[in-house]
Amino acid sequence: MKQIEIVGYQRANLGRAESQAIRAEGNVPCVLYGGESQVHFYAPAILFRQLLYTPNVFEVLLNIEGTEYRAVLQEAQFHPVSDVLLHVDFLEVVPGKPVKLAVPVRLVGTAPGVQKGGKLVTRVRKLRVKGTIENIPEFIDVDVTGLDLGKSVRVGQIPVSNIEMLEQASNPVASIEIPRALRGTVGK
Repeated sequence: MKQIEIVGYQRANLGRAESQAIRAEGNVPCVLYGGESQVHFYAPAILFRQLLYTPNVFEVLLNIEGTEYRAVLQEAQFHPVSDVLLHVDFLEVVPGKPVKLAVPVRLVGTAPGVQKGGKLVTRVRKLRVKGTIENIPEFIDVDVTGLDLGKSVRVGQIPVSNIEMLEQASNPVASIEIPRALRGTVGK
């Protein structure tokens, strides 16, 4: 799993007015949950660009005034109109304790259905999994070499080890759509 470091500063006062003042300075109020106690801090908004605007999953090294924590991104809140980052929640990683994350899907192989004129469609971009941080992969590889026209790969068909899938086993992850020109000829 990739790592990223975010440097933050303790928050002296909590509350709406204080949070608005922090945002006006170009910072983002944050909270770290899951450890012995909650840690309220703020960090410059520019540090969150690589963490939020990418499909990758990161383990975050939080450096809050010299104290370091290992964490994962739990939730990010954005303004509904201006799309400005308002608040970020982190979950502290405790060794041996499982975490829930959404891991990106990577399609592997060439499907015979695509070579026959079908279109490969990704139904799900990320899959929710549960496991210890050491066992969570960077990507979940989905093999599409067995997909023919009109066929799908479902969550239950994806082999995973040391992690638990939190999605329904019957949900399709990728499928081959039959183009309109071929619909009458398929199956004959």
